[in-house]
Amino acid sequence: MSTVRTTLCTVLGIEYPIVGFSPSEHVAAAISRAGGLGVLGCVRFNDPAELDAVLHWMDGNTEGKPYGVDVVMPAREPAEGAAVDLDAQIPAAHRKFVEDTLLKLGVPPLPDNSPVGDGVLGWLHSVARQHVDVALAHPARLIANALGPPPPDVIARAHEHGMLVAALAGKAAHARGHVASGVDIVVAQGYEAGGHTGEIASMVLIPEIVDAIGDQAPVLAAGGIGCGRQIAAALALGAVGAWMGSAWLTTEEYALTSAMPAVRSALLAATSSDTVRSRIYSGKPARLLRNRWTRAWAEPGAPEPLPMPLQNLLVSEAHQRLMRSGQPDVVPMPVGQIVGRMNEVRPVAEVMADLVRETDQTLARLGGLT
Repeated sequence: MSTVRTTLCTVLGIEYPIVGFSPSEHVAAAISRAGGLGVLGCVRFNDPAELDAVLHWMDGNTEGKPYGVDVVMPAREPAEGAAVDLDAQIPAAHRKFVEDTLLKLGVPPLPDNSPVGDGVLGWLHSVARQHVDVALAHPARLIANALGPPPPDVIARAHEHGMLVAALAGKAAHARGHVASGVDIVVAQGYEAGGHTGEIASMVLIPEIVDAIGDQAPVLAAGGIGCGRQIAAALALGAVGAWMGSAWLTTEEYALTSAMPAVRSALLAATSSDTVRSRIYSGKPARLLRNRWTRAWAEPGAPEPLPMPLQNLLVSEAHQRLMRSGQPDVVPMPVGQIVGRMNEVRPVAEVMADLVRETDQTLARLGGLT
């Protein structure tokens, strides 16, 4: 019987202090069923109706256990407009660089009649607001924002619906601002994390944020957490639980949403040295697998990445082509430095069980020190 319980378990109604973020509803639901809180990343849903359908699926596949949603609402609203309007703002030189790079990398065009799509519009403030509207119609327990506190009206509406609000922070000053804005839970995300991340490492950042906000809000630790020993370390630093994202990318359930063998091969082969923090994915600093695609953007003469959301629109078709190329050394994949531990494909329930077991064992070992 696990003894790994913190105040977070009571607040969220979960068994273990593990919050698992994933763009896959299959992963998020499995995390909730296994005793954690699965958080579904909403940014991939350009169509609110598709998100609504997926959340209906979550409602029916979490065994009545709580889950959360994650939106992306930039602190500064990006330029709005339809994809066509935004597309006109992309310089021709950037387009040429992307096309030339794909040619050099040997990446074939999309198959005939394959839809190119509009890129990920979830980074637009207006689309993120639609995500919030959809989420509020479902019994999610938590709504998290990857880019700081949501606008005051979003926080107020979430609270009216009985939802807690979480926001990621990369600096102590950010965390203080989050709490002042009405955020209920602060996620202290260190430099090691995958996707959008800051410049301060978790070992330094977590206690800084814990000390900065005191008892005003609980702190979750994120960045560089992929095993029970690291969860125990986060608890020792003052966090009440762990927020984990990268660790689920090599689970069996993730393949149900994203069946890309090249991506899986790249993740399984990567070491903790094989990531890079760059703005080429979305326009904001994000940690990705380091490969021939990321290196091309770092070469002399390469253009500077565009601001969000223009950069994602620029590389949207390229991302699809890179993903479908079958080449593990070009896939544009956000992942944290913890990728070096992701060496096998396992079901979510098994990953959760190992996390809890090792956390228990580590805390017991530390408790026996004199």
